Amino acid sequence: MTQESDPLTAHSTVSRWLTHPEGGPALRDLLARSGVDERLLAPVRHLPLQEMVVLSRGALSQDAVHALVAHVNGGVVPAGGAERIVPGRFSGQTVIVTGAASGIGRATAARIAREGGRVVAADVSPRLDELVGALPDADITTVTADLARAEQIERIIAVAGTRIDGLANVAGVADDFTPIHEVSDETWERTFAVNVDGLFRLTRAVVPAMLGAGRGSIVNVASEAALRGSASGAAYTASKHAVVGITRSAAFMYGPHGIRVNAVAPGGVATPMAAMGPESEFSRRRVRDFMALIPPLATADQVASSITFLLSDDGANVSGAVLPSDGGWSVQ
Repeated sequence: MTQESDPLTAHSTVSRWLTHPEGGPALRDLLARSGVDERLLAPVRHLPLQEMVVLSRGALSQDAVHALVAHVNGGVVPAGGAERIVPGRFSGQTVIVTGAASGIGRATAARIAREGGRVVAADVSPRLDELVGALPDADITTVTADLARAEQIERIIAVAGTRIDGLANVAGVADDFTPIHEVSDETWERTFAVNVDGLFRLTRAVVPAMLGAGRGSIVNVASEAALRGSASGAAYTASKHAVVGITRSAAFMYGPHGIRVNAVAPGGVATPMAAMGPESEFSRRRVRDFMALIPPLATADQVASSITFLLSDDGANVSGAVLPSDGGWSVQ
């Protein structure tokens, strides 16, 4: 069966919906009734329609998407999705995931839980309850903690217990895209407090348990900004370069002890953080032409697939790697 003959689902791309003889008019009508200008969809045409529920910030509801899919399929909502769950891949393992309330962190935590793992989901946001509610049969324990506060790291470790098989350091904050001569102390310190200091302290706290077990896997979320200077501001770029340095140092130090440490470098991802653009006119002028070269946005689930590959035993022979998950941006 070709893609053209496959039924439209919430996981079909926006582009396919718009070019479909029945889906196109139906989606345009829904957009018009929701007050959404079709031109705003240009940067996200390669994303699944489902992603618009989050990105539209309420303008396009989940119920509306379900109704739309049912409408073009004669009242039936067919199954569909790009994610391929590997049953039991994390069975018997305890994995800590930070930033788990939304975006890449939530997608990573959900993927691990659906693949049989026990997840310790940490975030500063109270929206962690939504993750648990979406997966009522999964083994997920939530911890509300601010990684920028050193004393709260122990709260995460206490919930995880003495066995920690994996750590996904996903939590992060973006900067305001300012160049170094415009960066405020507040922006610099907050960016490093979460992106570097929090990651460092939590990693330092889990390593003893992994050393004792003689095994473990750590995946740090870096960024395209860890690979180039044109993807963000000075603070965020420097913080993500630091993440790569921590990754490589730890991979070297702990490799003989069965602990693998890797990083994933996402490009543009359809998350709330991705919506932040240059606040600085200086930066806006400088990066304008470079931003036009960015590949289409990825989904949080797609990046979570890269993270869980490295985190799981599927990545058994990989350590010290920085895996671009950026749609090919890094080769431009």
